[in-house]
Amino acid sequence: MTTTEDSIVSEDRLAWLALALSPGVGPRRILDAMRRMESPSELFSLPLTALEALRFPAETAQYIFEGKARAAAELEQARVVEQQGHLLAFDDERYPERLKEIYDPPPVLWVRGAAHLLNAPSIAIVGTRHPSPYGTGMAEMLARDLATRGLLIVSGMARGIDTSAHRGAISAHRPTVAVWGTGIDVVYPKENRKLAEEILAGGGAIVSELAMGTFPAPQNFPRRNRILSGVSVGVLVVEAGEHSGTRVTARCALEQNRDVYAVPGNATNKNSWTPNTLIKQGAQLTASWEDVWEALPSQVRLQVESAGGIATNGQAGASYLSEPQLGAQDAMVLEVLKADESMQIDEVLEKLETEMTSSEVFTALFELEMAGRIRKLPGNCYVLSF
Repeated sequence: MTTTEDSIVSEDRLAWLALALSPGVGPRRILDAMRRMESPSELFSLPLTALEALRFPAETAQYIFEGKARAAAELEQARVVEQQGHLLAFDDERYPERLKEIYDPPPVLWVRGAAHLLNAPSIAIVGTRHPSPYGTGMAEMLARDLATRGLLIVSGMARGIDTSAHRGAISAHRPTVAVWGTGIDVVYPKENRKLAEEILAGGGAIVSELAMGTFPAPQNFPRRNRILSGVSVGVLVVEAGEHSGTRVTARCALEQNRDVYAVPGNATNKNSWTPNTLIKQGAQLTASWEDVWEALPSQVRLQVESAGGIATNGQAGASYLSEPQLGAQDAMVLEVLKADESMQIDEVLEKLETEMTSSEVFTALFELEMAGRIRKLPGNCYVLSF
């Protein structure tokens, strides 16, 4: 590309960014205005009357005409470069094609990490911030197994199910994408700072439609959900209550003609309401990676396999990650523990008191935890992993 062409592309990207940062306009109006101009950079040379003719509110037109939008864009672009981020404008060749299909795609995406991943076949895994051990385990297992088979795992890096989904992909040594409801330089929740670092270190990406420095505001997260579903070929709901924000993501997926998958849950658990209801309404009941794989459009499966994904010749529901053989005592402890309910150490000892000594139980618990077969929870409680 020549220097002149570089300059044109830079000016066009700056125009997209200027509009994205301007007050009083949303994605639809920005896209409509850009379609009516010969090139995005024309924005900076239009008179005030022409800006108003693009259906911009008076406040927005004045902001652009006075050069404030351009100045804000130049400052923001410098901040993004400083953070080693990327800006993907709607007309950028790296902008995710699936996201262009939705009703109101973001005019600009802020990205840290591997921007090209946004065009990979992906599944969004979403759910409650307060999952049961069963929900946590299912989210991690499904994310791990789907990632192992070549599907990109996308989630929102919130507490609970989102965090488990990202961790599942990371445990499979595959990249994962986190879509944030904050600026790409504002980690939320703060306890997930290490997870954000692991996502980037593992070749993944962090994505937002919000400017640098944007802090978590409640209204940002429902809007974020349309991006989660928009970049994905389908949305998998693990656990979510009746009034959970996960319902917004599921509704966005349906409106965007995306597939919806749901993990069935215990009918007495309030977090089973949304997935169970979605299944009744036609969502794909999902208990293993195969349930997702078999429901994928054929062209998506071919795309995954051609990109090096693993073919579906394994045992149903099994992970391709190798698992060590269990000793007799380990197996007895594993038989006692449950996947959907944690068990306190005293209860484990009581159930095995005629078959194992306490030291043998403690040793088996330690070995199983190290092998990733069980998880230790606060209060000396244990639960099966998946």
